Amino acid sequence: MTKISLPTDTGQLEPYTLTGTPITPTSLTRSASRVIYSAAHVVANPLSTTDPYGPADVDWEATLRFRVYLDELGLGIAEAMDTAQRGMGLDWDGAYELIKQTKTALPDALVANGVGTDHLPAQNAYRLDEVKAAYMKQLEAVQSLDARVILMASRALTRAAKSPDDYINLYSELLAHCDHPVILHWLGEMFDPALAGYWGSSEFEPAAEVVLSIIEANEDKVDGIKISLPDKDKEIQLRRRLPKSVKMYTGDDFNYPELIAGDEHGFSHALLGIFDPLAAAAAHAVNQLSAGDMAGFRATLDPTVPLARHIFRTPTQYYKTGVVFLAWLNGFQDHFVMLNGAQAARSMPHLADIFKMADKAGLLAKPDLAQDRMRSLLKLYGIV
Repeated sequence: MTKISLPTDTGQLEPYTLTGTPITPTSLTRSASRVIYSAAHVVANPLSTTDPYGPADVDWEATLRFRVYLDELGLGIAEAMDTAQRGMGLDWDGAYELIKQTKTALPDALVANGVGTDHLPAQNAYRLDEVKAAYMKQLEAVQSLDARVILMASRALTRAAKSPDDYINLYSELLAHCDHPVILHWLGEMFDPALAGYWGSSEFEPAAEVVLSIIEANEDKVDGIKISLPDKDKEIQLRRRLPKSVKMYTGDDFNYPELIAGDEHGFSHALLGIFDPLAAAAAHAVNQLSAGDMAGFRATLDPTVPLARHIFRTPTQYYKTGVVFLAWLNGFQDHFVMLNGAQAARSMPHLADIFKMADKAGLLAKPDLAQDRMRSLLKLYGIV
């Protein structure tokens, strides 16, 4: 294979030769020991006439084709979440259409759908009853489709709540209206700075007490909780205190192999944005784990961690650019265009490092195609 010259952080070009062996996709077995959700991205319509920050214009065919791929791998789909640019290009109207389209295309798939308050104008302040009404609007819309729910963290609630009791009371009222057990979502401020102080405290321990009190009082309505701080020790601490019927879904895109593997006290399931580009590796690794091959599990997933940490590096909310970049390199879409023009949110050296790390981890499914597309992007940027 020929060399490709890639830009570095020093402003130079260095030759690189692909050496990785692509992971062969295998479907997750029905007896898998972990429940794995991939938070899935959306494919923008490259012919859209919508200006940046206008209504979402989605290529539905390509978007659903990727979800079929995830389902065929045996992975669950976390729909209309932050990986789908929820709140950063995908508004509630677009999110609801996405939820409906996925439900229609994959009626029997394992899908959980984001419910929040993001249709409220972000610049306004709200009362708690207004926040509840906003949650209920989305909750009722999703449940009318007989679709499962992820209760997303709310920017509006962060501003409206005056005490931990406000969170406890509001979440208890919402859970009382849920038709099926839901997944709660604790999203750290590194993913969304507007969520600082969620659950009524900027400190982990008192915030965790609030979450646990909500779960324990509504155990039959809670399937699990996704925690995205990310801090593995805090996740483990909370995991060990959950009721046995409630799952911990790791949202830690930095330490997922260790957390999924678990310890003598338990383990985490997963609901991860990084399992969009790592879908094949995730299914293969969990199959190994389910067969008792811990060494094989770690040998598959550990090499992907440097890539994940690079994609999710500060400012973390722009990780979606790396996710969609890899989808394009791997042929899941025909262009590298994102909602709100977010393809420009990361530098060319950053993308070049993603290319190299993905190759080394076996995550470039079609190396020749990936190299051709990388060359075309470099040419577009005037890098020869």
